[in-house]
Amino acid sequence: MPEAPLIAAPVLVPFLGAALAMLLRERPRASLGVALATIAVLVTSTLLLLSRVLPGTGPVPTEVFGDWPIGFGIAFSASLPGVLLVAVTTLVATAVMIYSIGDIGPRRRKAGFDALMLAMIGAVNGAFLTNDLFNLYVWFELALLAALGLLTLDRRIAQIDGAIRYAAFAMMAATFILLGIGLVYGTAGTLDMPSIRTILSSAEPSYSLAIAAGLLLGGLGLKSGLAPFHLWLPASYHTAPTSVVATFAGLLTKMAFYGLLFVLVGMLGLSAGARGAAHIVGILPWVAGVTMIVCAMGALAQTDMRRILSYHVIAQVGYMAVGLALANNRGIAAAVFYMVHSIIVQTNLFLGAGLIRRASGSWDLTRTGGMLRNNPLFAFLFAVPVLSLSGIPPFSGFWAKFIVLRESLAAGHTWMMAAGILAGLMTIVSMALFWADACWKDARGRTRPIPASGLAAMSLLSGATVAIGLTPQPLWELAELSARALSGNQP
Repeated sequence: MPEAPLIAAPVLVPFLGAALAMLLRERPRASLGVALATIAVLVTSTLLLLSRVLPGTGPVPTEVFGDWPIGFGIAFSASLPGVLLVAVTTLVATAVMIYSIGDIGPRRRKAGFDALMLAMIGAVNGAFLTNDLFNLYVWFELALLAALGLLTLDRRIAQIDGAIRYAAFAMMAATFILLGIGLVYGTAGTLDMPSIRTILSSAEPSYSLAIAAGLLLGGLGLKSGLAPFHLWLPASYHTAPTSVVATFAGLLTKMAFYGLLFVLVGMLGLSAGARGAAHIVGILPWVAGVTMIVCAMGALAQTDMRRILSYHVIAQVGYMAVGLALANNRGIAAAVFYMVHSIIVQTNLFLGAGLIRRASGSWDLTRTGGMLRNNPLFAFLFAVPVLSLSGIPPFSGFWAKFIVLRESLAAGHTWMMAAGILAGLMTIVSMALFWADACWKDARGRTRPIPASGLAAMSLLSGATVAIGLTPQPLWELAELSARALSGNQP
């Protein structure tokens, strides 16, 4: 397959599928069929693209579409960690579309669920593949438009309220990001990431570059939910359908965190000790530590399953921020490893919570129970992401936490390691109570059956979690290559 179509396929395939699904939205079964077929094509093209960037396959290609020069055209780069994250996004999209068979009814499909979901997947993939700083911002905004449509599928007051909160904070973040991009362009004269990195590596520190870095850190930190900008997320996510909120939890905060890696490591040379990132190094450890501890504590104070998991979404971003705060290649690799684990596990947890609510009729943990007795297969599948989030071996979360804490200790950041251990202990308590309330204790009333499509989706993600846990080395090697690629040191 030619290079250009292969690199663009993770974006073009979902967008073309979204257009066709929108035309067929009045025929829900046809719309679902288009969405599933699109995902099948996306899986095939993503596997081909992933095989293209594995070690020993040759130089990493970059394509600029429209025959424009670099810096003016839309440039996509088939490089790590972008292609790795595209593969994980495709895995999540596959699971969510399977889950939606039993979760999304004809009315929601007529409202555009399939088209909006595919459009959001295409925008997320675009952010992971872009090689241009402004286009990164564009993909964020396209994902936001699709996300707002998904948040308001039912047109309920609570959904409109959640969407307004989400849009308000997203637009604030977008303003910071756009201003930062403008200052970077004024300093470097280009928006092409490799070119910016080369120019800034030899540039003298300046106030404009420092302000740009602060604006980009604030905007992307707000989008990823890092403290102290985290309170908007639990107030927005809980209003959407399960298929939607699971996708948001898995992808959108990680998309924003990838933006932080893209900017701080790829542009400012954070892991190389560049002068442009020097003033940020002292801020990131505090942001990471506060995010982990405060949000793990916040989860303990909740009884609504969606709010519990929303706080854990943010706490897990804190662990990724620890890797970023270490400001070295092994720390960045730890952050990439943690991202992959977290995307899969967080999506799976929300899918499981949706099935618990379907069986019990309530999002409140105090009103649930009986899942182990009535559906032992579900209880087993749900235990996998619960144990993984808690950092229990042999699941992926154990290795993700172990690597982050190991690198913190190796870099001499013992207080960050201590904060990670404390947050991890609170996570174990929170998730033990979650599983016990939902699965172990007796049901308060009659439980309803759950759809096979939900169990199939969870099986796919739980299987991936177990696979990473049993064989973490391949992912760690890709994470190390990703850190080198972000810092401009291609293997």
